[in-house]
Amino acid sequence: QVQLVESGGGLVQAGGSLRLSCAASGIIFGIDPMAWDRQAPGEEREMVARIGSDGSIWYSPSVMGRFSISRDNRKSTMYLQMNLLKPEDTGVYYCSAARQGADYWGQGTQVTVSS
Repeated sequence: QVQLVESGGGLVQAGGSLRLSCAASGIIFGIDPMAWDRQAPGEEREMVARIGSDGSIWYSPSVMGRFSISRDNRKSTMYLQMNLLKPEDTGVYYCSAARQGADYWGQGTQVTVSS
């Protein structure tokens, strides 16, 4: 059973930083692709960063240079370091993983950036 549990969201002023964590179980951590998605109010969910099965990393142009995705295989935890936050980064951030042809998401953590 795949479980993804996000933490680390909160309220921060524009220009500030937050680090999100995703504790994963039920996947082959370090092999199965994982990603961070977000959903802004009234918007569709979008991917902002991804780690592929080969370790390759992709960022959405909207976060390139400000966000950094990483993982700790010993802790089965993925991170999203978010710097220089903007009000448009506000939304619910979800951890996702792909396993044997299926996609899984956590329940999400709220990030609110005030101007």
